Amino acid sequence: QVQLQESGPGLVQPSQTLSLTCTVSGGDITTRFYAWNWIRQPPGKGLEWMGAIVYDGSTYYSPSLKSRSSISRDTSKNQFSLHLRSVNPEDTAVYYCASSRFLSYAAVDYDNWGQGTQVTVSS
Repeated sequence: QVQLQESGPGLVQPSQTLSLTCTVSGGDITTRFYAWNWIRQPPGKGLEWMGAIVYDGSTYYSPSLKSRSSISRDTSKNQFSLHLRSVNPEDTAVYYCASSRFLSYAAVDYDNWGQGTQVTVSS
């Protein structure tokens, strides 16, 4: 059973960079065809796919966040990370990492999820 765990700061100041890490156990982030996703849910809103890094290290981003986002990985630690630059209060959300057997923007295709971490953007 693949398990994912998000880690990172709960509070970020406006204009700063939000950095989150997802640690994966019970699976390998280089497993062929798998995608490792970042999703968020602002208060009172639905899930938003932010981007993914796939098994070969290729990255994909939501067009609305592409200019501020980057996703990287550390295969030695079996981790992948999200960096979101120039955050503002609208970036306040619960942030999730999730795995899928192929690249997909649909939450129904994600087979394992982290528990989520609350991030608040505020001064």
